Amino acid sequence: MIQFLLNNQLVTEETLDPNLTVLSYLRTRQQRTGTKEGCASGDCGACSVTLGKVVEGRIAYETVNSCLTLVSALQGRQLITVEDLRHGRALHPAQQAMVDCHGSQCGFCTPGFVMSLFSLQKRAEGWDRHEAETALAGNLCRCTGYRPIMAAAEQLCSQPVADLFEQQAATTVQRLEALASPEVQELAGEGRRCFLPKTPAQLAALCQAHPDAQLIAGGTDLSLQITQQHKKIGVLIALEQVAALKVCSEFDDHYLLGAGASLQQVSDFLSSRVPGVSEMLQRFASLQIRLQGTLGGNIANASPIGDASPVLLALNASLLLQTGEQQRSLPLDQFFTGYRQTQLKKGEFIRAIRIDKVTVSPDFVAWKVSKRLDDDISAVFAAFNLQMDQGVVSAARIAFGGMAATPRRAYHCEQALLGRPLDAVTVSHAAAALAEDFQPLSDFRASSDYRLKVAQNLLRRYWHRHNGDITCIEVSRYVS
Repeated sequence: MIQFLLNNQLVTEETLDPNLTVLSYLRTRQQRTGTKEGCASGDCGACSVTLGKVVEGRIAYETVNSCLTLVSALQGRQLITVEDLRHGRALHPAQQAMVDCHGSQCGFCTPGFVMSLFSLQKRAEGWDRHEAETALAGNLCRCTGYRPIMAAAEQLCSQPVADLFEQQAATTVQRLEALASPEVQELAGEGRRCFLPKTPAQLAALCQAHPDAQLIAGGTDLSLQITQQHKKIGVLIALEQVAALKVCSEFDDHYLLGAGASLQQVSDFLSSRVPGVSEMLQRFASLQIRLQGTLGGNIANASPIGDASPVLLALNASLLLQTGEQQRSLPLDQFFTGYRQTQLKKGEFIRAIRIDKVTVSPDFVAWKVSKRLDDDISAVFAAFNLQMDQGVVSAARIAFGGMAATPRRAYHCEQALLGRPLDAVTVSHAAAALAEDFQPLSDFRASSDYRLKVAQNLLRRYWHRHNGDITCIEVSRYVS
């Protein structure tokens, strides 16, 4: 059974297929058809809805892709759709701004844009164009009406108006807190089950009792098996309610990132600590995906083009893995064993990711090459973590994604750099060594020759950046 607020209506679902997406639930069970299906893969934003949750005693609103969000994620949340915004005959300011600025053309994408604008207004402190562009980057308008939509965002954020949601915030917080339960919950239907543990101990016990269960956190990758491959997953264990997995902490000598922390949470935590990671994460899909997708999930799915893994490999990260009450530490560079294969044992899960401070260079950077600047998959991803001692490379950790069946360190390239000055000759030898590290495949994103040449050029770019020959802005433009 799960319980949540549909706007301000308490909903209790005792029998529901846990493979059901929030999008399908809204359209087929609640007859709310304002939320649209555009791509069923989290790319277009037409299905965007807002989820409210209690954070430190206050309601926090986040836009999510309902086509990727399974119904188990609704437990203890407030679900708001475009139908909920109007108060009587008066449009919500987010809707009115779209009307005033002529932001709607064919109208199919409009509900998703409105919900992203609604969530933007709830967290914005005045008008900030970059913040608005970030909030709307996951919403595509096929009529190319972005200028008036941005004008609507400016009107909405420049002239904030208290709405009914703000007036009811204290009551909403109380109602959501009343839905919290320390016990494991189960949602079942159509012969399938989903467990919702609340603590790592409960999670560990469930993983041992159901060793073949699929763990789901944000679901931004796993849900595609349901929505696009039409698979049915018999047993799910949802991690959303395990608060301990979301904690990010700083210690004297290391950072510890909870495996269940969202990518946006990790970005915020590391923004002043390891800025290169946060800068990279701004190009990790859309805000909707970053708010749902988790760091541990991106590692565990072992995709060769997962952006988080090369970053963590270059930072020499290690994983804290748990089976039952037993925990073990494993260097990340030993974790991947083959295409989408890892060292995870039956019943084991990733609890946290550790980054030792001593390994983090102040010049750490991570660059992504893709066809689009926003919301796209990498053709080549590179992360550079070099340390210098009196002009000589004293430590080198370089990792790539999209170059092999797994994310991987460039060991030959690293050896060509170690103990040598970072000059044109050294970089030329290191670039040539990349051909010993990787023999990339060719696919629809890029050819093998292109991938290798780009990897070599990114190394040269790092050298030029290190010398001050190019600015960060020029690099950003180059790799987009």
